[in-house]
Amino acid sequence: MNLMSTEIWGVILMFVATILLAIPLGKYIANVFSDKPGFSDKIFGPIEKVIMRLSGVDYKKEMTWKEHMVALLTINLVWFVIGMLILMFQANLPLNPDGNPNMSADLAFNTVISFLVNCNLQHYSGETGVSYFSQTGLMFLQFVSSGIGISAAIVLFRAFKGKGTRLFGNFYDVFLKSCTRILLPISFIVALILVFEGTPMTYEGKDTMMNLQGDTVEVSRGPAAAFIAIKHVGTNGGGFFGTNSSHPLENPSYISNIAEMIGQFVVPVAMVFALGFYIKRRKLSMMIFGVMTFGFLCLAVPNVLMEIQGSPAIERLGVTQDLGAMEGKEIRLGSAASGFWSIVTTVISTGSVNSMHDSSMPLSGMNEMLAMMINAFYGGNGVGILNFFIFIILGVFISGLMVGRTPEFMGKKVEAREMKIAMMVALIHPFLILAGTAFAAAFPSVGASTTNDPGFHGLSEMLYEYTSASANNGSGFEGLGDNTMWWNVSTGIVLLFGRFIPIVGPVAIAGILSEKRYIPEGAGTLKTDTASFGFMVFAVIAIIAALAFFPALTLGPIAEYFSIK
Repeated sequence: MNLMSTEIWGVILMFVATILLAIPLGKYIANVFSDKPGFSDKIFGPIEKVIMRLSGVDYKKEMTWKEHMVALLTINLVWFVIGMLILMFQANLPLNPDGNPNMSADLAFNTVISFLVNCNLQHYSGETGVSYFSQTGLMFLQFVSSGIGISAAIVLFRAFKGKGTRLFGNFYDVFLKSCTRILLPISFIVALILVFEGTPMTYEGKDTMMNLQGDTVEVSRGPAAAFIAIKHVGTNGGGFFGTNSSHPLENPSYISNIAEMIGQFVVPVAMVFALGFYIKRRKLSMMIFGVMTFGFLCLAVPNVLMEIQGSPAIERLGVTQDLGAMEGKEIRLGSAASGFWSIVTTVISTGSVNSMHDSSMPLSGMNEMLAMMINAFYGGNGVGILNFFIFIILGVFISGLMVGRTPEFMGKKVEAREMKIAMMVALIHPFLILAGTAFAAAFPSVGASTTNDPGFHGLSEMLYEYTSASANNGSGFEGLGDNTMWWNVSTGIVLLFGRFIPIVGPVAIAGILSEKRYIPEGAGTLKTDTASFGFMVFAVIAIIAALAFFPALTLGPIAEYFSIK
Protein backbone atom coordinates (compact mmCIF):
# COMPACT_ATOMS: atom_id res chain seq x y z
CA MET A 1 0.00 0.00 0.00
CA ASN A 2 2.88 2.41 0.74
CA LEU A 3 4.25 1.86 -2.76
CA MET A 4 0.85 2.43 -4.32
CA SER A 5 0.32 5.55 -2.21
CA THR A 6 3.63 6.91 -3.48
CA GLU A 7 2.62 6.19 -7.09
CA ILE A 8 -0.74 7.92 -6.62
CA TRP A 9 0.97 10.99 -5.19
CA GLY A 10 3.26 10.98 -8.22
CA VAL A 11 0.24 11.04 -10.52
CA ILE A 12 -1.36 13.90 -8.55
CA LEU A 13 1.93 15.82 -8.69
CA MET A 14 2.07 15.56 -12.48
CA PHE A 15 -1.53 16.70 -12.90
CA VAL A 16 -1.34 19.65 -10.47
CA ALA A 17 2.03 20.80 -11.82
CA THR A 18 0.61 20.80 -15.34
CA ILE A 19 -2.32 23.03 -14.34
CA LEU A 20 -0.09 25.44 -12.41
CA LEU A 21 2.27 25.79 -15.36
CA ALA A 22 -0.56 26.03 -17.91
CA ILE A 23 -2.05 29.22 -16.45
CA PRO A 24 0.98 31.51 -16.97
CA LEU A 25 1.75 29.73 -20.25
CA GLY A 26 -1.79 30.47 -21.42
CA LYS A 27 -1.30 34.15 -20.63
CA TYR A 28 2.01 34.11 -22.50
CA ILE A 29 0.37 32.49 -25.57
CA ALA A 30 -2.39 35.10 -25.53
CA ASN A 31 0.19 37.91 -25.35
CA VAL A 32 2.21 36.44 -28.23
CA PHE A 33 -0.77 36.44 -30.60
CA SER A 34 -2.15 39.74 -29.31
CA ASP A 35 1.10 41.28 -30.59
CA LYS A 36 1.78 42.79 -27.20
CA PRO A 37 5.45 43.79 -26.72
CA GLY A 38 7.37 41.24 -24.68
CA PHE A 39 10.73 39.57 -24.13
CA SER A 40 10.02 37.05 -26.91
CA ASP A 41 10.15 39.86 -29.49
CA LYS A 42 13.80 40.54 -28.71
CA ILE A 43 14.74 36.85 -28.74
CA PHE A 44 12.72 35.48 -31.65
CA GLY A 45 11.69 38.58 -33.61
CA PRO A 46 14.95 38.95 -35.61
CA ILE A 47 15.01 35.22 -36.43
CA GLU A 48 11.40 35.31 -37.66
CA LYS A 49 12.06 38.34 -39.87
CA VAL A 50 15.01 36.56 -41.53
CA ILE A 51 12.89 33.46 -42.17
CA MET A 52 10.07 35.54 -43.64
CA ARG A 53 12.45 37.52 -45.82
CA LEU A 54 14.08 34.36 -47.18
CA SER A 55 10.69 32.76 -47.88
CA GLY A 56 9.37 35.86 -49.64
CA VAL A 57 6.20 35.94 -47.54
CA ASP A 58 4.41 39.22 -46.83
CA TYR A 59 3.68 38.41 -43.20
CA LYS A 60 1.92 41.73 -42.59
CA LYS A 61 -0.87 41.03 -45.09
CA GLU A 62 -4.17 40.29 -43.33
CA MET A 63 -6.10 37.21 -44.45
CA THR A 64 -9.71 36.05 -44.38
CA TRP A 65 -10.49 32.68 -42.84
CA LYS A 66 -10.69 31.17 -46.33
CA GLU A 67 -7.21 32.46 -47.20
CA HIS A 68 -5.92 31.03 -43.92
CA MET A 69 -7.27 27.60 -44.84
CA VAL A 70 -5.94 27.72 -48.41
CA ALA A 71 -2.47 28.58 -47.11
CA LEU A 72 -2.72 25.83 -44.49
CA LEU A 73 -3.70 23.13 -46.99
CA THR A 74 -1.19 24.27 -49.62
CA ILE A 75 1.81 24.19 -47.32
CA ASN A 76 0.80 20.74 -46.08
CA LEU A 77 0.74 19.48 -49.68
CA VAL A 78 4.29 20.73 -50.20
CA TRP A 79 5.50 18.98 -47.05
CA PHE A 80 3.77 15.76 -48.13
CA VAL A 81 5.66 15.62 -51.44
CA ILE A 82 9.02 16.36 -49.78
CA GLY A 83 8.38 13.77 -47.06
CA MET A 84 7.49 11.05 -49.57
CA LEU A 85 10.73 11.65 -51.49
CA ILE A 86 12.85 11.49 -48.33
CA LEU A 87 11.37 8.23 -47.03
CA MET A 88 11.30 6.42 -50.39
CA PHE A 89 14.96 7.28 -51.08
CA GLN A 90 16.43 7.38 -47.55
CA ALA A 91 18.91 4.57 -48.29
CA ASN A 92 20.60 6.86 -50.83
CA LEU A 93 20.61 9.92 -48.57
CA PRO A 94 23.17 10.88 -45.87
CA LEU A 95 22.96 10.20 -42.11
CA ASN A 96 22.14 6.52 -42.41
CA PRO A 97 24.94 4.81 -40.43
CA ASP A 98 22.86 1.69 -39.73
CA GLY A 99 22.01 1.16 -43.41
CA ASN A 100 18.21 1.25 -43.07
CA PRO A 101 16.46 0.54 -46.41
CA ASN A 102 14.04 2.68 -48.42
CA MET A 103 10.38 2.63 -47.42
CA SER A 104 7.78 1.09 -49.69
CA ALA A 105 5.38 3.56 -51.32
CA ASP A 106 2.37 2.55 -49.20
CA LEU A 107 4.33 2.70 -45.92
CA ALA A 108 5.88 6.06 -46.88
CA PHE A 109 2.38 7.33 -47.74
CA ASN A 110 1.07 6.33 -44.33
CA THR A 111 4.11 7.61 -42.45
CA VAL A 112 4.26 11.04 -44.09
CA ILE A 113 0.54 11.63 -43.72
CA SER A 114 0.53 10.51 -40.10
CA PHE A 115 3.35 12.90 -39.18
CA LEU A 116 1.83 15.63 -41.34
CA VAL A 117 -1.49 15.49 -39.50
CA ASN A 118 -0.01 15.46 -35.97
CA CYS A 119 -0.79 11.75 -35.52
CA ASN A 120 2.41 9.70 -35.97
CA LEU A 121 0.60 6.39 -36.51
CA GLN A 122 3.83 4.43 -36.93
CA HIS A 123 3.57 1.21 -38.91
CA TYR A 124 7.36 0.82 -38.70
CA SER A 125 9.93 0.51 -35.91
CA GLY A 126 12.10 3.60 -35.48
CA GLU A 127 15.42 1.76 -35.04
CA THR A 128 15.12 -0.18 -38.30
CA GLY A 129 12.50 1.70 -40.31
CA VAL A 130 14.05 5.14 -40.84
CA SER A 131 17.49 6.75 -41.11
CA TYR A 132 18.72 9.63 -38.98
CA PHE A 133 18.09 11.92 -41.96
CA SER A 134 14.50 10.73 -42.12
CA GLN A 135 14.12 11.07 -38.34
CA THR A 136 15.22 14.70 -38.67
CA GLY A 137 12.68 15.25 -41.42
CA LEU A 138 9.96 13.68 -39.30
CA MET A 139 11.02 15.86 -36.37
CA PHE A 140 10.49 18.90 -38.60
CA LEU A 141 6.97 17.66 -39.38
CA GLN A 142 6.30 17.29 -35.66
CA PHE A 143 7.03 20.99 -35.19
CA VAL A 144 5.04 22.27 -38.14
CA SER A 145 2.03 19.98 -37.74
CA SER A 146 1.60 21.19 -34.18
CA GLY A 147 2.10 24.79 -35.29
CA ILE A 148 -0.66 24.29 -37.85
CA GLY A 149 -3.11 23.26 -35.11
CA ILE A 150 -2.25 26.26 -32.95
CA SER A 151 -2.54 28.59 -35.96
CA ALA A 152 -6.06 27.34 -36.73
CA ALA A 153 -7.10 27.87 -33.11
CA ILE A 154 -5.84 31.46 -33.20
CA VAL A 155 -8.21 32.18 -36.12
CA LEU A 156 -11.01 31.03 -33.83
CA PHE A 157 -9.72 33.25 -31.03
CA ARG A 158 -9.61 36.28 -33.30
CA ALA A 159 -13.09 35.63 -34.65
CA PHE A 160 -14.55 36.18 -31.18
CA LYS A 161 -12.20 38.83 -29.84
CA GLY A 162 -14.20 41.78 -31.12
CA LYS A 163 -17.73 42.33 -32.36
CA GLY A 164 -16.97 41.29 -35.90
CA THR A 165 -14.20 41.13 -38.51
CA ARG A 166 -13.39 39.56 -41.86
CA LEU A 167 -9.61 39.59 -41.40
CA PHE A 168 -7.76 37.36 -38.94
CA GLY A 169 -4.11 38.25 -39.27
CA ASN A 170 -1.56 36.46 -41.42
CA PHE A 171 -1.39 32.67 -41.41
CA TYR A 172 2.38 32.49 -41.91
CA ASP A 173 3.03 34.99 -39.12
CA VAL A 174 0.89 33.05 -36.63
CA PHE A 175 2.27 29.70 -37.77
CA LEU A 176 5.91 30.77 -37.43
CA LYS A 177 5.34 32.28 -33.99
CA SER A 178 3.64 29.07 -32.87
CA CYS A 179 6.81 27.15 -33.71
CA THR A 180 9.47 29.62 -32.58
CA ARG A 181 7.90 31.18 -29.48
CA ILE A 182 5.91 28.29 -28.03
CA LEU A 183 7.01 24.87 -29.27
CA LEU A 184 10.76 25.47 -29.64
CA PRO A 185 11.61 26.84 -26.15
CA ILE A 186 9.49 24.28 -24.29
CA SER A 187 10.95 21.46 -26.40
CA PHE A 188 14.46 22.71 -25.66
CA ILE A 189 13.83 22.50 -21.91
CA VAL A 190 12.36 18.99 -22.15
CA ALA A 191 15.23 17.83 -24.37
CA LEU A 192 17.82 19.09 -21.85
CA ILE A 193 16.13 17.13 -19.06
CA LEU A 194 16.12 13.99 -21.21
CA VAL A 195 19.80 14.34 -22.10
CA PHE A 196 20.75 14.69 -18.43
CA GLU A 197 18.62 11.62 -17.62
CA GLY A 198 20.46 9.49 -20.19
CA THR A 199 18.59 9.83 -23.50
CA PRO A 200 21.10 9.75 -26.42
CA MET A 201 21.68 12.77 -28.64
CA THR A 202 24.17 11.73 -31.30
CA TYR A 203 24.42 11.02 -35.02
CA GLU A 204 26.67 8.00 -34.49
CA GLY A 205 25.35 4.56 -35.38
CA LYS A 206 24.62 1.58 -33.15
CA ASP A 207 26.83 1.02 -30.14
CA THR A 208 28.13 -2.37 -29.09
CA MET A 209 27.90 -3.49 -25.48
CA MET A 210 28.29 -6.71 -23.50
CA ASN A 211 25.45 -7.77 -21.22
CA LEU A 212 25.70 -9.53 -17.87
CA GLN A 213 25.60 -12.93 -19.58
CA GLY A 214 28.62 -12.05 -21.67
CA ASP A 215 26.71 -11.72 -24.95
CA THR A 216 27.49 -8.91 -27.37
CA VAL A 217 24.49 -6.70 -28.09
CA GLU A 218 24.06 -3.85 -30.56
CA VAL A 219 22.16 -0.90 -29.09
CA SER A 220 20.45 1.63 -31.34
CA ARG A 221 20.93 5.30 -30.59
CA GLY A 222 20.71 8.60 -32.48
CA PRO A 223 19.48 12.19 -32.11
CA ALA A 224 16.71 10.94 -29.85
CA ALA A 225 16.38 13.64 -27.16
CA ALA A 226 15.38 16.42 -29.57
CA PHE A 227 12.92 14.14 -31.38
CA ILE A 228 11.30 12.90 -28.17
CA ALA A 229 10.93 16.43 -26.77
CA ILE A 230 8.88 17.77 -29.68
CA LYS A 231 6.94 14.51 -30.01
CA HIS A 232 5.45 15.37 -26.61
CA VAL A 233 5.37 19.16 -26.60
CA GLY A 234 3.77 19.10 -30.05
CA THR A 235 1.26 16.38 -29.04
CA ASN A 236 2.66 14.25 -31.86
CA GLY A 237 3.67 11.04 -30.10
CA GLY A 238 5.92 9.29 -32.61
CA GLY A 239 8.56 7.15 -30.96
CA PHE A 240 12.23 7.44 -31.92
CA PHE A 241 12.48 3.80 -30.87
CA GLY A 242 9.93 1.10 -31.66
CA THR A 243 8.55 0.76 -28.13
CA ASN A 244 8.13 4.53 -27.75
CA SER A 245 8.35 5.94 -24.21
CA SER A 246 8.52 2.51 -22.61
CA HIS A 247 12.03 2.23 -24.12
CA PRO A 248 14.75 2.73 -21.47
CA LEU A 249 16.60 5.25 -23.65
CA GLU A 250 13.47 7.14 -24.69
CA ASN A 251 12.17 7.40 -21.12
CA PRO A 252 15.05 6.46 -18.80
CA SER A 253 13.63 7.35 -15.38
CA TYR A 254 10.66 8.55 -13.36
CA ILE A 255 12.02 12.10 -13.70
CA SER A 256 12.04 11.83 -17.50
CA ASN A 257 8.54 10.36 -17.26
CA ILE A 258 7.37 13.47 -15.37
CA ALA A 259 9.08 15.78 -17.90
CA GLU A 260 7.50 13.99 -20.84
CA MET A 261 4.10 13.88 -19.14
CA ILE A 262 4.03 17.61 -18.35
CA GLY A 263 5.59 18.38 -21.74
CA GLN A 264 2.75 16.75 -23.65
CA PHE A 265 -0.01 17.96 -21.34
CA VAL A 266 0.80 21.61 -20.69
CA VAL A 267 0.19 23.29 -24.07
CA PRO A 268 -3.30 21.80 -24.69
CA VAL A 269 -4.39 22.92 -21.20
CA ALA A 270 -2.71 26.31 -21.65
CA MET A 271 -4.65 26.88 -24.90
CA VAL A 272 -7.89 26.81 -22.89
CA PHE A 273 -6.62 29.53 -20.56
CA ALA A 274 -5.17 31.42 -23.54
CA LEU A 275 -8.66 31.70 -25.02
CA GLY A 276 -9.93 33.44 -21.88
CA PHE A 277 -6.96 35.81 -21.72
CA TYR A 278 -7.11 36.58 -25.45
CA ILE A 279 -10.82 37.41 -25.79
CA LYS A 280 -11.05 38.70 -22.20
CA ARG A 281 -13.73 36.19 -21.21
CA ARG A 282 -12.11 34.16 -18.45
CA LYS A 283 -15.43 32.77 -17.22
CA LEU A 284 -15.94 31.17 -20.62
CA SER A 285 -12.49 29.59 -20.56
CA MET A 286 -13.11 28.36 -17.01
CA MET A 287 -16.37 26.74 -18.13
CA ILE A 288 -14.49 24.98 -20.95
CA PHE A 289 -11.69 23.99 -18.58
CA GLY A 290 -14.20 22.65 -16.05
CA VAL A 291 -16.01 20.46 -18.59
CA MET A 292 -12.75 19.19 -20.07
CA THR A 293 -11.24 18.46 -16.66
CA PHE A 294 -14.35 16.68 -15.40
CA GLY A 295 -14.43 14.54 -18.54
CA PHE A 296 -10.71 13.83 -18.26
CA LEU A 297 -10.98 12.73 -14.62
CA CYS A 298 -13.97 10.49 -15.46
CA LEU A 299 -11.59 8.57 -17.72
CA ALA A 300 -8.26 8.89 -15.88
CA VAL A 301 -9.32 7.96 -12.33
CA PRO A 302 -10.92 4.61 -13.29
CA ASN A 303 -7.91 3.73 -15.44
CA VAL A 304 -5.44 4.34 -12.64
CA LEU A 305 -7.56 2.31 -10.20
CA MET A 306 -8.10 -0.59 -12.63
CA GLU A 307 -4.40 -0.84 -13.44
CA ILE A 308 -3.25 -0.81 -9.81
CA GLN A 309 -5.89 -3.42 -8.86
CA GLY A 310 -4.59 -5.90 -11.42
CA SER A 311 -6.27 -8.59 -13.48
CA PRO A 312 -9.21 -10.53 -11.99
CA ALA A 313 -8.17 -13.58 -14.06
CA ILE A 314 -4.73 -13.61 -12.40
CA GLU A 315 -6.30 -12.97 -9.01
CA ARG A 316 -8.41 -16.12 -9.34
CA LEU A 317 -5.17 -18.11 -9.73
CA GLY A 318 -4.12 -16.97 -6.27
CA VAL A 319 -1.25 -14.83 -7.58
CA THR A 320 -0.69 -11.61 -5.63
CA GLN A 321 -0.51 -8.40 -7.63
CA ASP A 322 1.02 -5.97 -5.18
CA LEU A 323 2.36 -3.84 -8.04
CA GLY A 324 -0.88 -3.92 -10.03
CA ALA A 325 -1.33 -5.15 -13.60
CA MET A 326 2.31 -5.12 -14.71
CA GLU A 327 2.04 -6.95 -18.04
CA GLY A 328 3.32 -4.58 -20.73
CA LYS A 329 4.54 -2.03 -18.17
CA GLU A 330 7.93 -0.84 -16.97
CA ILE A 331 8.87 -1.50 -13.34
CA ARG A 332 10.67 1.86 -13.12
CA LEU A 333 7.38 3.67 -13.87
CA GLY A 334 4.70 1.51 -12.22
CA SER A 335 1.08 0.72 -12.97
CA ALA A 336 -0.41 3.97 -11.62
CA ALA A 337 1.77 6.27 -13.74
CA SER A 338 1.18 4.02 -16.75
CA GLY A 339 -2.58 4.09 -16.26
CA PHE A 340 -2.53 7.87 -15.96
CA TRP A 341 -0.31 8.26 -19.03
CA SER A 342 -2.65 6.02 -21.07
CA ILE A 343 -5.50 8.53 -20.67
CA VAL A 344 -3.42 11.70 -20.94
CA THR A 345 -1.91 10.51 -24.21
CA THR A 346 -5.28 9.56 -25.70
CA VAL A 347 -7.21 12.58 -24.39
CA ILE A 348 -4.73 15.08 -25.84
CA SER A 349 -4.04 13.07 -29.02
CA THR A 350 -0.34 12.67 -28.35
CA GLY A 351 -0.40 8.92 -28.82
CA SER A 352 2.94 8.21 -27.15
CA VAL A 353 2.94 5.24 -24.79
CA ASN A 354 4.95 4.36 -21.69
CA SER A 355 3.21 0.97 -21.50
CA MET A 356 1.58 -1.30 -24.07
CA HIS A 357 -2.10 -0.39 -24.35
CA ASP A 358 -2.74 -3.84 -25.79
CA SER A 359 -2.01 -5.19 -22.28
CA SER A 360 -4.31 -2.76 -20.46
CA MET A 361 -7.32 -4.06 -18.59
CA PRO A 362 -10.29 -4.34 -21.00
CA LEU A 363 -12.17 -1.36 -19.57
CA SER A 364 -8.95 0.67 -19.46
CA GLY A 365 -8.65 0.01 -23.18
CA MET A 366 -12.25 1.13 -23.58
CA ASN A 367 -11.53 4.41 -21.78
CA GLU A 368 -8.48 4.96 -23.98
CA MET A 369 -10.70 4.56 -27.03
CA LEU A 370 -13.43 6.76 -25.54
CA ALA A 371 -10.88 9.52 -24.95
CA MET A 372 -10.08 9.48 -28.68
CA MET A 373 -13.70 8.99 -29.76
CA ILE A 374 -14.74 12.11 -27.85
CA ASN A 375 -11.56 13.91 -28.91
CA ALA A 376 -12.50 17.14 -27.15
CA PHE A 377 -11.19 16.89 -23.55
CA TYR A 378 -8.14 19.18 -23.95
CA GLY A 379 -7.28 17.55 -27.30
CA GLY A 380 -4.17 18.18 -29.37
CA ASN A 381 -2.44 21.54 -29.64
CA GLY A 382 -5.06 23.92 -30.99
CA VAL A 383 -7.39 21.28 -32.41
CA GLY A 384 -8.74 20.38 -28.98
CA ILE A 385 -10.30 23.83 -28.72
CA LEU A 386 -11.66 23.50 -32.28
CA ASN A 387 -13.29 20.15 -31.51
CA PHE A 388 -14.81 21.46 -28.29
CA PHE A 389 -16.15 24.49 -30.16
CA ILE A 390 -18.30 22.14 -32.27
CA PHE A 391 -19.93 20.78 -29.11
CA ILE A 392 -20.48 24.34 -27.87
CA ILE A 393 -22.34 25.17 -31.10
CA LEU A 394 -24.45 22.01 -30.74
CA GLY A 395 -25.13 22.85 -27.09
CA VAL A 396 -26.15 26.42 -27.97
CA PHE A 397 -28.51 25.18 -30.70
CA ILE A 398 -30.16 22.55 -28.49
CA SER A 399 -30.51 25.05 -25.63
CA GLY A 400 -32.10 27.56 -27.98
CA LEU A 401 -34.66 24.99 -29.10
CA MET A 402 -35.48 24.19 -25.49
CA VAL A 403 -36.31 27.80 -24.61
CA GLY A 404 -37.80 28.78 -27.97
CA ARG A 405 -35.13 31.35 -28.95
CA THR A 406 -32.85 31.70 -31.93
CA PRO A 407 -29.58 30.30 -30.63
CA GLU A 408 -26.76 32.80 -30.13
CA PHE A 409 -23.10 32.53 -29.22
CA MET A 410 -20.90 35.48 -28.33
CA GLY A 411 -23.50 37.90 -29.70
CA LYS A 412 -23.92 36.12 -33.05
CA LYS A 413 -26.90 34.11 -34.24
CA VAL A 414 -26.22 30.41 -34.93
CA GLU A 415 -28.30 29.56 -37.98
CA ALA A 416 -28.82 26.67 -40.39
CA ARG A 417 -25.56 27.08 -42.30
CA GLU A 418 -23.41 26.88 -39.20
CA MET A 419 -25.40 23.94 -37.83
CA LYS A 420 -24.94 21.96 -41.05
CA ILE A 421 -21.19 22.42 -40.84
CA ALA A 422 -21.16 21.52 -37.13
CA MET A 423 -23.17 18.34 -37.71
CA MET A 424 -20.93 17.31 -40.60
CA VAL A 425 -17.84 17.72 -38.40
CA ALA A 426 -19.50 15.90 -35.48
CA LEU A 427 -20.60 12.95 -37.64
CA ILE A 428 -17.50 12.48 -39.82
CA HIS A 429 -15.47 11.28 -36.83
CA PRO A 430 -17.68 8.28 -35.88
CA PHE A 431 -18.27 7.54 -39.57
CA LEU A 432 -14.54 7.19 -40.26
CA ILE A 433 -14.00 5.00 -37.20
CA LEU A 434 -16.99 2.70 -37.54
CA ALA A 435 -16.94 2.40 -41.33
CA GLY A 436 -13.23 1.58 -41.33
CA THR A 437 -13.64 -1.06 -38.61
CA ALA A 438 -16.66 -2.56 -40.38
CA PHE A 439 -14.74 -2.93 -43.66
CA ALA A 440 -11.73 -4.47 -41.91
CA ALA A 441 -13.96 -7.00 -40.11
CA ALA A 442 -16.10 -7.74 -43.17
CA PHE A 443 -13.10 -8.59 -45.36
CA PRO A 444 -10.81 -10.68 -43.17
CA SER A 445 -8.38 -11.33 -46.02
CA VAL A 446 -7.25 -7.72 -45.80
CA GLY A 447 -8.24 -6.57 -42.31
CA ALA A 448 -9.19 -9.01 -39.58
CA SER A 449 -6.58 -11.61 -40.60
CA THR A 450 -3.82 -9.23 -39.48
CA THR A 451 -4.80 -9.36 -35.81
CA ASN A 452 -3.05 -11.89 -33.60
CA ASP A 453 -5.98 -12.10 -31.20
CA PRO A 454 -9.32 -13.69 -32.12
CA GLY A 455 -12.69 -12.70 -30.67
CA PHE A 456 -13.44 -9.60 -28.64
CA HIS A 457 -9.86 -8.38 -28.29
CA GLY A 458 -9.21 -8.74 -32.01
CA LEU A 459 -12.17 -6.48 -32.75
CA SER A 460 -10.86 -4.01 -30.16
CA GLU A 461 -7.50 -3.92 -31.96
CA MET A 462 -9.13 -2.98 -35.26
CA LEU A 463 -11.50 -0.49 -33.61
CA TYR A 464 -8.59 1.10 -31.75
CA GLU A 465 -6.54 1.47 -34.96
CA TYR A 466 -9.22 3.44 -36.81
CA THR A 467 -10.11 5.42 -33.68
CA SER A 468 -6.47 6.40 -33.29
CA ALA A 469 -6.24 7.37 -36.96
CA SER A 470 -9.42 9.45 -37.00
CA ALA A 471 -8.50 11.21 -33.75
CA ASN A 472 -4.97 11.87 -35.08
CA ASN A 473 -3.62 10.09 -32.01
CA GLY A 474 -1.15 7.48 -33.20
CA SER A 475 -1.15 4.96 -30.34
CA GLY A 476 -2.23 1.41 -31.06
CA PHE A 477 -3.13 -2.03 -29.76
CA GLU A 478 0.07 -3.66 -30.90
CA GLY A 479 -1.40 -7.12 -31.49
CA LEU A 480 -2.36 -5.82 -34.92
CA GLY A 481 -0.02 -6.45 -37.86
CA ASP A 482 -0.62 -3.05 -39.41
CA ASN A 483 2.22 -2.74 -41.94
CA THR A 484 0.15 -3.98 -44.89
CA MET A 485 -1.19 -2.29 -47.98
CA TRP A 486 -4.72 -2.29 -46.49
CA TRP A 487 -3.85 -0.70 -43.17
CA ASN A 488 -1.32 1.77 -44.62
CA VAL A 489 -3.68 3.12 -47.28
CA SER A 490 -7.00 2.92 -45.39
CA THR A 491 -5.70 4.57 -42.21
CA GLY A 492 -3.86 7.15 -44.33
CA ILE A 493 -7.16 8.20 -45.88
CA VAL A 494 -8.84 8.29 -42.46
CA LEU A 495 -5.95 10.39 -41.16
CA LEU A 496 -6.47 13.04 -43.84
CA PHE A 497 -10.22 13.40 -43.37
CA GLY A 498 -9.92 13.11 -39.58
CA ARG A 499 -7.43 15.99 -39.49
CA PHE A 500 -8.54 18.61 -41.95
CA ILE A 501 -12.35 18.49 -41.78
CA PRO A 502 -12.30 19.15 -37.97
CA ILE A 503 -9.94 22.07 -38.63
CA VAL A 504 -11.66 23.67 -41.63
CA GLY A 505 -15.20 23.16 -40.23
CA PRO A 506 -14.84 25.05 -36.91
CA VAL A 507 -12.76 27.80 -38.53
CA ALA A 508 -15.46 28.20 -41.20
CA ILE A 509 -18.16 28.49 -38.53
CA ALA A 510 -16.11 31.05 -36.60
CA GLY A 511 -15.43 33.04 -39.77
CA ILE A 512 -19.11 33.06 -40.79
CA LEU A 513 -20.24 34.08 -37.29
CA SER A 514 -17.65 36.83 -37.12
CA GLU A 515 -19.09 38.50 -40.23
CA LYS A 516 -22.61 38.61 -38.76
CA ARG A 517 -24.14 41.58 -37.03
CA TYR A 518 -23.36 41.72 -33.32
CA ILE A 519 -26.40 41.37 -31.04
CA PRO A 520 -25.98 42.88 -27.55
CA GLU A 521 -26.81 40.59 -24.66
CA GLY A 522 -30.33 40.93 -23.26
CA ALA A 523 -32.49 39.40 -20.57
CA GLY A 524 -33.25 36.39 -22.77
CA THR A 525 -29.67 35.78 -23.93
CA LEU A 526 -28.36 32.30 -23.17
CA LYS A 527 -25.22 32.70 -21.09
CA THR A 528 -22.53 30.30 -22.27
CA ASP A 529 -20.03 30.89 -19.48
CA THR A 530 -22.04 29.27 -16.68
CA ALA A 531 -21.89 25.88 -14.98
CA SER A 532 -25.38 25.02 -16.24
CA PHE A 533 -24.34 25.53 -19.85
CA GLY A 534 -21.19 23.53 -19.16
CA PHE A 535 -23.40 20.68 -17.98
CA MET A 536 -25.39 20.97 -21.23
CA VAL A 537 -22.22 20.73 -23.32
CA PHE A 538 -21.01 17.72 -21.34
CA ALA A 539 -24.41 16.05 -21.82
CA VAL A 540 -24.21 16.65 -25.59
CA ILE A 541 -20.72 15.11 -25.68
CA ALA A 542 -21.84 12.09 -23.63
CA ILE A 543 -24.99 11.49 -25.70
CA ILE A 544 -23.22 11.72 -29.06
CA ALA A 545 -20.40 9.43 -27.89
CA ALA A 546 -22.82 6.92 -26.37
CA LEU A 547 -25.12 6.77 -29.38
CA ALA A 548 -22.26 6.51 -31.87
CA PHE A 549 -19.83 4.17 -30.15
CA PHE A 550 -21.52 2.14 -27.41
CA PRO A 551 -22.58 -0.75 -29.72
CA ALA A 552 -19.02 -1.18 -31.05
CA LEU A 553 -17.51 -0.91 -27.56
CA THR A 554 -19.98 -3.54 -26.33
CA LEU A 555 -18.73 -6.01 -28.93
CA GLY A 556 -15.09 -5.28 -28.08
CA PRO A 557 -13.69 -4.22 -24.68
CA ILE A 558 -16.94 -4.56 -22.70
CA ALA A 559 -17.49 -8.13 -23.89
CA GLU A 560 -13.84 -8.91 -23.17
CA TYR A 561 -14.22 -7.55 -19.64
CA PHE A 562 -17.10 -9.91 -18.86
CA SER A 563 -15.21 -12.82 -20.40
CA ILE A 564 -12.44 -12.51 -17.77
CA LYS A 565 -14.58 -11.24 -14.89
